[in-house]
Amino acid sequence: MPVEGGIRLGQLLKLASLVDTGADAKEALAAGVVRVNGEVEVRRGRQLAPGDVVAVDGAGAVRVG
Repeated sequence: MPVEGGIRLGQLLKLASLVDTGADAKEALAAGVVRVNGEVEVRRGRQLAPGDVVAVDGAGAVRVG
């Protein structure tokens, strides 16, 4: 069920400059280097909620506001 006002993981990765393109997001997810709240995530369409922390190995982390 989508979170009202939420954002999808692939969109956040690009907007937060954790990856450069959608293709880069897909590759990072497939490589297992993206974590949401400390757990590896592979779904680009995952809905994020305020407070979620998204990290990419070697690129930093952001908290969804």
